[in-house]
Amino acid sequence: MAYVIAEPCIGTKDTACVDACPVDCIHPKKDETGHGEAEQLFIDPVECIDCGACVPVCPVSAIYAGDDLPDKWVSFQEKNATHFGR
Repeated sequence: MAYVIAEPCIGTKDTACVDACPVDCIHPKKDETGHGEAEQLFIDPVECIDCGACVPVCPVSAIYAGDDLPDKWVSFQEKNATHFGR
C-alpha cells in the first residue's frame, strides 16, 4: 500500500520528501505549476513503490504507510489519490 501525506503537511509543504523520493511520486514540487495553490504535498498511490524514504525526512511527521494512517486522517488517503485523478 502506498504512503500517504496527511494533515501535518498543510501549510508546511517542506519538500525534503520530494528530494528523497527515488521515483518522483510526490507533487507538486516547488518549481511546478500549482505548488503555490496546493495546501499540501501529495503522493501518487500508483507511482509510490512503498520504499519509505520520504518518512524520516519529513520535518512534521506527515507521511504514513497507508495501513498505519491514523483514523483521524483516513480521508487523506483519498485526498492524495484524487489529486492525481486516481
